[in-house]
Amino acid sequence: MGSTAALRELQRELENKANDLSKLQKVPRIIRLGRSILFSLELDLLNEDANVYKLIGPVLVKQDLAEANANVRNRIDYISDELKRLDSTVQYLEEKQNSKKEAIFKVQQRIQSLQAGKGKA
Repeated sequence: MGSTAALRELQRELENKANDLSKLQKVPRIIRLGRSILFSLELDLLNEDANVYKLIGPVLVKQDLAEANANVRNRIDYISDELKRLDSTVQYLEEKQNSKKEAIFKVQQRIQSLQAGKGKA
């Protein structure tokens, strides 16, 4: 009876660790999606005589292309810093995922050894 309770406890532990891993795996995907959105600025593709507008409240106001480029460059600098921060977060979460996978593997091994011992008895 003791090995059955231990087996159930290990299976519960395995489920909890698998759920934790699943939650952790979603976060880097969301961060990568945000990263691709941040790089979607394409002012460099415009001709010099192209009209550029800036949204101020509910109104679009015509803006000089050079000024728009300067604003975008400042935003890109900010975005680059944010991306570095997000990359380090992704790396940390991936390391945490690997740790959870190792823990899951160890629990699975313990379950298998308990089941093998129970099968022999």
